Amino acid sequence: MPLVVQKFGGTSVADSNKILAAARRAIRAHQAGNQVLVVVSARGHTTDELIALAKEIHERPPAREMDMLLSTGEQVSVALMAMAIQSLGVPAISFTGAQIGIVTDSFHTKARIRNISTERIEQALEEGKIVIVAGFQGVDEHYNITTLGRGGSDTTAVALAAVLGADGCEIYTDVDGVYTTDPRLVPEARKIDRISYDEMLELASLGAGVMHSRSIEFAKKYGVPIHVRSSFSDTNGTWIVDESEARRLGVHVSGAALAKDEARVTIHGVPDHPGVVHAIFRRIAESNIVVDMIVQNVSTDARTEVSFTVAASELAETLRAAEAGAKVIGATSVSHNAGVAKVSVVGLGMRTHTGVATAMFQALADEDINIQMITTSEIKISVLVDRESATRALKIVHRAFALDRAPADLPRPYSPKSKEAQKAEASDNSPATALNHSLGMEDLVVSGVELVEGQARVTLLDVPDRPGYAAQVFQKIAFANVFVDMIVQNAGSDGNTHLSFTVPSEQAERARAALADSGLGRIVVEPTIAKLSVLGVGMRTHTGVATRMFGALADAGINIALINTSEVRINVATEPEHGLAGLQCLRAVFLQ
Repeated sequence: MPLVVQKFGGTSVADSNKILAAARRAIRAHQAGNQVLVVVSARGHTTDELIALAKEIHERPPAREMDMLLSTGEQVSVALMAMAIQSLGVPAISFTGAQIGIVTDSFHTKARIRNISTERIEQALEEGKIVIVAGFQGVDEHYNITTLGRGGSDTTAVALAAVLGADGCEIYTDVDGVYTTDPRLVPEARKIDRISYDEMLELASLGAGVMHSRSIEFAKKYGVPIHVRSSFSDTNGTWIVDESEARRLGVHVSGAALAKDEARVTIHGVPDHPGVVHAIFRRIAESNIVVDMIVQNVSTDARTEVSFTVAASELAETLRAAEAGAKVIGATSVSHNAGVAKVSVVGLGMRTHTGVATAMFQALADEDINIQMITTSEIKISVLVDRESATRALKIVHRAFALDRAPADLPRPYSPKSKEAQKAEASDNSPATALNHSLGMEDLVVSGVELVEGQARVTLLDVPDRPGYAAQVFQKIAFANVFVDMIVQNAGSDGNTHLSFTVPSEQAERARAALADSGLGRIVVEPTIAKLSVLGVGMRTHTGVATRMFGALADAGINIALINTSEVRINVATEPEHGLAGLQCLRAVFLQ
C-alpha cells in the first residue's frame, strides 16, 4: 500500500478549525487507499511564546532545559490532531519523537538525527491507523529530549519519508509553493512548478523561508521528492526533485534570493603560507558557527585578506573566534561590517550558459548599487551589498532575468517519477539508492573530491570600490569570448578591492589583452593553477567541512591561494605542482 507523508506547519494547525481542516486532508489521503503519516509543528506562535517565557525566567536558559520546554509545543499539536481525526471517525495515534525512536546526537537546540526506529510506526500503519508524529524533536542516547533547531519539523517529515520508503513528502504551509523570490518583497514573483534539490539548497541557505536547508539535504541524500503546497487550497504547489526532472529548456536562472541579516568579517594581513586559513576556521568551527561566503584572494607582499560572512546574530561570537585566530597566525587586524546583505541568483542553466554574471553585475551597476564581495558556484552567483540597498538590488536582478515570466516548456500538472522508477535509474553507488545505516542519517555525505588542472587565475589589484566596476570587467571578458569559471571579489585596503577569476589556461593572455587598455587596474595573471574541490550534501550546515579540508592541505604543506564556497562544494586554488598531492590527501580525509 502506498505511503503518504504529510507535514503541517504551525500556521496550518494554529486553531481548532485549522486542525480539523488538516485532519480532513489526512483522512482524504487515507480514504484514497494510502497509509498516512502526519508530522506537525507547534501551533501558531507557540515556540516563540515559550522562548520569551524562558527568557523571563533566565537570561541565558540552559540548552537542555530549553529542549524540554520547546518540545511541549509539538506534543500539544499531535494530541489535538489525533483527537480531530478520531472525532471524524478514523482511527489515529500520536507519538512524540522519543516514543518512535528518533535518536539524535546530544547537541541541544541543534541536534542532528542519527537513526529512526520504524517498528511502532509500521505496526500502527498496518493496523489502519493514521500516525501523527511530533516534528522538531528526538531523544539522545542518554534519553534526554533534544530539538532539531530551525526547520526541524520539515527535517523530521523528510527523514521519516526516507526511512519508510515513501514516494514523496507533502509539506503543507501558508504559501502555495516556492516562488522565484520572496513575494512579500517582489510582488511580481512567480510560483515555480519544479526545482532541483541543489537549486533549493542554495535558495534555502539564502533566506528563502519556505524550506530549511537540512530537510533539503535529507531529500537529496535519500531521493525523496517534496511537494510544497498550501494548507488552504488543493492547487498544485512546487515539486523539489532530482536535477534530471527539474531541468527546463532555455531557463538559465530559476530564482533570486536575499539574505538580509548578514555580517562580513575580514582578517587583514594574513601571512601567505600553509596552515593559516585552517587556524582561523578551526576556531570558528569549534564555536559551531555556520560560515556562509568564504573568500580569499591573491596575496601581495606575502600577505592576503580572508573574508567571510555569518549571520548577524552570531557576529559577536564570531569576532571573538576570529580575533583569537588572527593573533595566533600573526595577522595584522580584524574588521567587520554588520550592515550588509547577500543577493544571489540560482539556476541549473548557469552550468552551460555564459553571461549570467555579466548580466547581474550590469543590472546592479545601472542602478548604482555597489558590490562589496562576489562568490560563485556552478549554479549560483552571490554578491554582498549594503543592507540599505538590498531589497532594491533583489528587485533589480529579479527583473533582469525576467523571473516573473513562466518558462514555456513547463507541463501542468507535474508529478515526479515513482520510487520504483527512481530505483531503476539510480546507480548502485548513488547516495539516493538506500539508507546507509553505518552512518548517522544526517552525517555529511561527500560525493567526490576533484582536481581540475589547466586553469589560470586573472586578478585585478587595488581597483576602485565603486558601482559598475565588475560589470565593466566581465563585459570585456565576454566580448573577448573568454570562459570564466570561479569569480571572487574580496575586500582590499584604502577603499580599494581585489577581483580574481579563473579561466582556461589557453585563454589567459586573451583575458589579459581584453583588460590591458581598459584602465581598470593592475593586472596579475597566474598562467597555471590547480583547483581542488570537495563535493557533497550539507557542506555549509556541517560547520567543520571547510576546516577539515583546510587542515588536510595544511598538514600536507600545501598553501591555499584562493577560496570559493557554495552549498554543495568548496573550491580552493593552489600551485599546479601541488594539485595531485592535494587530491590524494583530500581523498584520504573525505573518502575513506
